[in-house]
Amino acid sequence: MGKWGCWGLGLVVLVSVGVAIASITKLIQEQNRIYTIRLATGSPTGEYYAFGQAIAQVTEANEPKIRVEVVASPGSNQNMDDVHTHTVDLALVQNDTPTQRNVRAIAQLYPEMFHLIANKDANINNLTDLKGRRIALMPEGSGSYNLFWPLSQHYGLTKNDFQFQPMGVTEAHTALQNGTVDALFRIIGLGNSSVAQLLSNEQFKLVPIDQIGALQLTQPYLESTIIPKGSYDGGTPIPSEDLPVVSVSALLIANVDAHPDVVKTITRILYEHRSELIRINPRTANIQSPENSQNLGFPLHEGARAYYTQDNPSFLVTYAESIGLLMSISILICSSLWQGRQWFISNQKDRADRYNLEILDLIEKIEQAQDFDELQNLRQQLLEILRKVVVDLDIDKISPESFQSFTFPWEVANTAIRHQEIILSGRTAHNSKN
Repeated sequence: MGKWGCWGLGLVVLVSVGVAIASITKLIQEQNRIYTIRLATGSPTGEYYAFGQAIAQVTEANEPKIRVEVVASPGSNQNMDDVHTHTVDLALVQNDTPTQRNVRAIAQLYPEMFHLIANKDANINNLTDLKGRRIALMPEGSGSYNLFWPLSQHYGLTKNDFQFQPMGVTEAHTALQNGTVDALFRIIGLGNSSVAQLLSNEQFKLVPIDQIGALQLTQPYLESTIIPKGSYDGGTPIPSEDLPVVSVSALLIANVDAHPDVVKTITRILYEHRSELIRINPRTANIQSPENSQNLGFPLHEGARAYYTQDNPSFLVTYAESIGLLMSISILICSSLWQGRQWFISNQKDRADRYNLEILDLIEKIEQAQDFDELQNLRQQLLEILRKVVVDLDIDKISPESFQSFTFPWEVANTAIRHQEIILSGRTAHNSKN
């Protein structure tokens, strides 16, 4: 072999070694890579932000290679824009937010209900009574702000018929309390603590919102729902009866170029680590089924689709005859299974009802507590009930619907403890002065 032949062979060997080293280095980097994703939510005091924090904590606890940065934002419209431009990777939005080209769906989360809260002195009993009144709206660009307008227009109102002021949540609540506005409108998940605190003042009330059938003609994403009697206070109760309202759904979305493996992991966290999410934020119990999340009206992200379809049994076609035989046999026991299911559902409800009765009994004891030691013991009992309910939810001994109903009296009991602590503190201060 001549000099040039040896030189050429050496070059080939050198390049091959270089390629191998580069490949190994890239593989090691991929295995050790930490992915940081930005999740746009809402205001730091809102439900979206709290929901995002729960996702971030559980994801990082179970997937150390993924860091979730929760980003506060003005609302759904801005979130949709930021996902489209890939300023953020993921976001929470209302399902009425206009979808953009680079956005893909991950999951349908929970229902958000329309809350119209009015000062009783303003005599606002329905939407048409807003004429001539002063109304606090959520910030411009938020889903609450955007949806107020088609709602008010349906009831024959225009912007000139009332005074409206876009403002932050805290500012809006303060304005209603101070009497500088007659009502406020916001869309929020049921059982929000700030709304409960506002409604604890007997001066304020929830106003019904109906005509959902007509509203759906122009706003098909709206759903008819109710705020159940006693949702915000079981003792008074607030509301005093089931209140018809309208709802939309919160969605988790992603940029089309978000890493598929990361999106698949986040999707898996939502469904396979539900009990951990619930311990941080009970609202996560309402995450919709995978079937609902695959029919949202716009394309799924490939990472989410990979999770939803990972268990698709490709052997169905191969074993069609055997499966047909099994299906024929299963027909013979359908009646028994149906009876068993009815028993199971009834058992779930009975179990949830027992927990609710325990909570109601605790509320009565809380209101009669005479010292802090007694209150602390009642608080421990309340937390133990929550622990049992979460465990039962995780093993399907109670249903998500029953859990949602349970959270309302549980939050009422928790608030009652804080209220009784304030009363006892006042007594202690008074006695010390005397």
